[in-house]
Amino acid sequence: MDFGSFFNPQSVAVVGSMSPGKLGSILVNLIVEGGYQGRLYAINPKAEGFGAVPGFSSLSDIDPLPELAVIVSPAATVAAVLEECGRAGVHAAVIITSGFSEVGNHQAEKELLETARKYGIRFVGPNCAGLANAPYQFFPTLEMKPPPGKVALVSQSGALGGVVLGWAAQKGLGISKFVSFGNGADLTVMDFLYYLSEDDESEVIALYIESVSDGRALMRALRVCSRKKPVVVIKSGRTAAGTRATASHTGSMAGSDAVYEAAIRASGAVRVRSVEELLDLCEGFISAPPVRGKRLAIVTNSGGPGVLAADRAEELGLLVDEPSASLQQEMRVYLPPNCSLKNPVDLTVEGTEEGFRRSLLSMLKEYDAGLAINVSTSYLDTTGLARGVADAAIQSGKPIFASFVPQQLVAAGSALMKDAGVVNYPSGERAVNVIAAMQHYLSSRSDAENVAADETVKRLSSAAKPLPGGNPMLEPEAMDWLRLNGIPTPPLRLVSNASEVVKACEELGFPVVMKVVSPDILHKSDVGGVIVNIQDAESARQAFERIRQSASGKDFRGAVIYPMVRGAVEVLIGLSCDPQFGPVVAFGLGGIYTEVFRDVVLRIAPICLDEARRMIHEIRSIKLLTGTRGQPPRDVESLARVLARFSELPFEYPQIAEADLNPVFLLPEGLLVGDVRVIRKSV
Repeated sequence: MDFGSFFNPQSVAVVGSMSPGKLGSILVNLIVEGGYQGRLYAINPKAEGFGAVPGFSSLSDIDPLPELAVIVSPAATVAAVLEECGRAGVHAAVIITSGFSEVGNHQAEKELLETARKYGIRFVGPNCAGLANAPYQFFPTLEMKPPPGKVALVSQSGALGGVVLGWAAQKGLGISKFVSFGNGADLTVMDFLYYLSEDDESEVIALYIESVSDGRALMRALRVCSRKKPVVVIKSGRTAAGTRATASHTGSMAGSDAVYEAAIRASGAVRVRSVEELLDLCEGFISAPPVRGKRLAIVTNSGGPGVLAADRAEELGLLVDEPSASLQQEMRVYLPPNCSLKNPVDLTVEGTEEGFRRSLLSMLKEYDAGLAINVSTSYLDTTGLARGVADAAIQSGKPIFASFVPQQLVAAGSALMKDAGVVNYPSGERAVNVIAAMQHYLSSRSDAENVAADETVKRLSSAAKPLPGGNPMLEPEAMDWLRLNGIPTPPLRLVSNASEVVKACEELGFPVVMKVVSPDILHKSDVGGVIVNIQDAESARQAFERIRQSASGKDFRGAVIYPMVRGAVEVLIGLSCDPQFGPVVAFGLGGIYTEVFRDVVLRIAPICLDEARRMIHEIRSIKLLTGTRGQPPRDVESLARVLARFSELPFEYPQIAEADLNPVFLLPEGLLVGDVRVIRKSV
């Protein structure tokens, strides 16, 4: 759709009371003060105007019709106002009025949508704070007027949008477009992302969301947008209150915030945790060249802050390694002998303009980005040091960031660096956060796997089929199903009485594992339904009797027997179905340690082979898989293939609500599923 009627209208009607102190009069005054040059009208039953703004009792009295209606009349009147818009031919509206679904009044909001659909009206809101187009000097919003700039802000919360606008103004960070979409009954965050992805006046998009009803649609919009320009996201609701109780390991660990994290990451956007981080990152994206690699050079006049910045950089995956011998030799020529050249390069308190300039230029021959740190004192002029940093940024063409503090002593130098594209942050750690996020954005932006994921979903969904077996699916049935879908399982025997036990064990070969089979028992270990390391026939008979007793009073279907697997590392592969994003795949440390260490990473399913490899290497315990303390490396490549394939199954079998493969025995060559649990969606 054409968003010109919202952000660049030639004429606007504000619908609401123009009495002093009423929202209508306040809004008209703000629009006038903002410098809007189009035609502006006031609409209310009294046909009351505001100053030079003429008043009318009806939209149909205005000729020509306004492009946009901004509605601040009482909630009970909004449906009638939309009806009037439709009959008059006004097809764009911003509904600032509250009192709808946010207070449980869903029926009234539904009526708004029905009326809008009837007449082809598109609207923002209700319960929103309006919008703004700073370059066009159009501010139909109750929030603070932002200075013009290159950052677009989309906020579900009007109040949070106001906070961001206020802080941005304090930092001198300009805004191109602002929209608070409130309840999003019609136009949603996805609509604005698509629009802003094509908006030449917006170079970075800042987004605040609380929830979405269609997570996959959000991912598609973020993906389209982030391939063209950075999208920085704050998602509220990060606490344990957002998690949900489920029957499987995977479901219990795939809380809503963890899923949002995976979705935002998969879409190529960058998530931050606070308004402070959001503004820091937007400023970095606007000002500095792209960060194209992980190698970071730190040049400082103080050891402590340099070390703190280096620590934070390594925590975030940046590389703060030593310069080459030849580069260190180059710097020895022009730096005093008391300087440390190890990275951070410590110029000491005697650091000079030339020292900062030449050190940064030298280091940036080998490094992808630079960080200049200067702790100023009241008796030294830091403007020259800042000039050295600015010169290095201009001459190298590479991204350089700064932390010149305290800020009250470095105002002139900070302004000088800003003109050269060097943003000055209150601490080295905050600068490093920005550098790492910018590097992550560029690397994730280059990945094309997620585009193919949509095609994979279409292909698998077109051939959807029902889950085999009963409800619930018993373990032997589930193992057969896995094998049918190319996932390795061990040989097994299902026995229903004691006379079959010894023969089955001898066919498999001792030692063996025996597990209870019952539709009434979900967690077998909790009832003593798993017996391992059975060495001989007599032990097998005794084990079967104990297994049978474990199912006393339940629907006992027998026991399943497997050969023992030794020398394996146990991992978990799981699936759950998120209400907003659908299937989610999990990977982590398995067996009895799954919920102890919770070393699990998530992705939105399906994933490709390369993404599966990345997931595997993200767990904290990756060294257990790659070989440590004399242990052989495990077959991570086979694991990646199984992980990618398993992530496809909920699209091929849409009845899957949750599924766990835990443990999966990862061997030096190959792997075997040790246990499987599949939970169907309730009908």
